[in-house]
Amino acid sequence: MLIIGIAGGTGCGKTTVVRQIIDELPNEEVGVISQDSYYNDLSHLTLEERRRINFDHPSSIDFGLLTKHLKELKSGKSIKQPVYSFLECNRTEKTILTHPTKVVIVEGILIMANPEIRSMIDIKIFVHADSDERLIRRLKRDVNERGWNLDETLEKYQTILKPMHDQFIEPTKEYADIIIPNNKYNTVAVEIVRSIINEKLAES
Repeated sequence: MLIIGIAGGTGCGKTTVVRQIIDELPNEEVGVISQDSYYNDLSHLTLEERRRINFDHPSSIDFGLLTKHLKELKSGKSIKQPVYSFLECNRTEKTILTHPTKVVIVEGILIMANPEIRSMIDIKIFVHADSDERLIRRLKRDVNERGWNLDETLEKYQTILKPMHDQFIEPTKEYADIIIPNNKYNTVAVEIVRSIINEKLAES
């Protein structure tokens, strides 16, 4: 199994890059696991308390479960991937049965901040976008899709998102094998990753 890690700051466009990479690849041979599915279970807290959690700190992620699941997939076992609700700021009771595939893409802002996860990743990719662009995307997403108001989102960006990015996310760029600028010029980098995946699939 080839494990590809895709990291980068909030709003940098990781999901778009994932779509570009897996476009035209056989669905049954490429799987995607999102770090967002592995936020800690916060059922013991109220919604108000959950909304105050710093979700951009590595301690907010259940890396133990993510590591366990990646190892199980690598050994040929299926897993029950958690389902997360951004509106409830918590895992739901649902899970997604995820089968092992020849290629697994793991994406998330903090996946390369964890040494054990990092050691399991065969190809490390960092998606880069300017901070202004990331802020605009995050504002649109949190306000339109996740029920936050504008003032809450701006305060969260200034007090949590930007400091966490500078402390935990940006430094992981040094571990990247490939840095992809998230703009119209990223075609070559995406094609390189896609060709590597195709070689892996051909070997199998």
